[in-house]
Amino acid sequence: MRNPSLFSRDSSRWTAFQENRVPADSPLMPVVAPQPLCVFTDGDEHARLRGAVVYGLAKFNRHGIRRYVTHYTRALVQKFAASGSADLVRDYAEQLPMLVMSRLFGMAPHEAPALVEPTLDLIRGSETAAASNQIVTNVLKDLVQHKNTKPGNDLASWLIAHESNLSDTEIVEHLRLVLVAAHSNTVNLIAHTIRMLLTDRRFRGSLSGGQMTLPDALEQVMWDSPPTGAFPGRWATGDTMLGGQQIKAGDMLVLCPAAANLDPEQRPDLSLPMHGNRSHLALSAGPHECPGGDIGRAIADTGIDELMALLPDMRLAIPEHELRTTTDWMSRRPTALPVKFTPLRSSATATKATGAAQPLPDAAVSPPEQKPSSAPPAARPWWRSLFSRR
Repeated sequence: MRNPSLFSRDSSRWTAFQENRVPADSPLMPVVAPQPLCVFTDGDEHARLRGAVVYGLAKFNRHGIRRYVTHYTRALVQKFAASGSADLVRDYAEQLPMLVMSRLFGMAPHEAPALVEPTLDLIRGSETAAASNQIVTNVLKDLVQHKNTKPGNDLASWLIAHESNLSDTEIVEHLRLVLVAAHSNTVNLIAHTIRMLLTDRRFRGSLSGGQMTLPDALEQVMWDSPPTGAFPGRWATGDTMLGGQQIKAGDMLVLCPAAANLDPEQRPDLSLPMHGNRSHLALSAGPHECPGGDIGRAIADTGIDELMALLPDMRLAIPEHELRTTTDWMSRRPTALPVKFTPLRSSATATKATGAAQPLPDAAVSPPEQKPSSAPPAARPWWRSLFSRR
């Protein structure tokens, strides 16, 4: 990861491409085909392209993002709160990151739900991956065309205006990169963390004992179940040896952070918590380390905190041993997380508990100062004490 001169991100070096052995409709293409993206370049070109992305992501106000997360968490919970049951993968984890990211991109709110499935599908290696990739790309092309004439305080507009002078194609591709990475990885992070909260007694005991904050819990999940477990990460620039294996120029290296994070030389006792230790490889490392990891953390942290506060008696609806895992070539996550909780008795109660939808501020600016309320403070759900931050 830290040696681009020997292990390049330029996928055009792949021997299989040079020998025309990869068909155009291969389900690998959305992930490995050479594209005008910072993740497929090194050196000066990488610096030019990545600089625009880092600049755009850095402009977001993190408090504004958390307000978006709180708003959309309440809206999602309100849809199933009266039923007393939900699948927290389908109804929550898969929906929340896309709702938040679409707003940060400058999309209309109604566009987000239709992007959830194709964004997840295009990296599965499925037969429909190419078609799903085209759906997402077309939406982003329309967005860039719109923002070229009507810019706003959003990532699309900031990429357009950046001094790197990105082409429209480069802007579309980097928006796709950020959307896919932020959505799929955050979905997995939320789902794995909620599963741990619902099933791991040691985990919940540590939280209630005050030894682990929710941010600590998220880092523990990134150690034990990183959102992306393996990915086609580097292409050898020359013949070399790695781990006792012969690597030839043009070979693809599939990196596996899920295995690296369990390296017995680094973690001889996997039962010990990794509090305060962010040296995992869940966000990659080196010049291509993920620049938006804090945004994913903010969505997962705030979303899970708010979810547990709204549904404090939430519990699994099936025995733990019946939970299943969905696995593809790059990641795995719980297939479903069916839960039960005390239902809200009326739509009026649901609105009161989850908060009526209010217009949201621009996430790029700090939220306005709140006037003190004369109303008595609401009772603090017991889950809040578990998630108290240091």
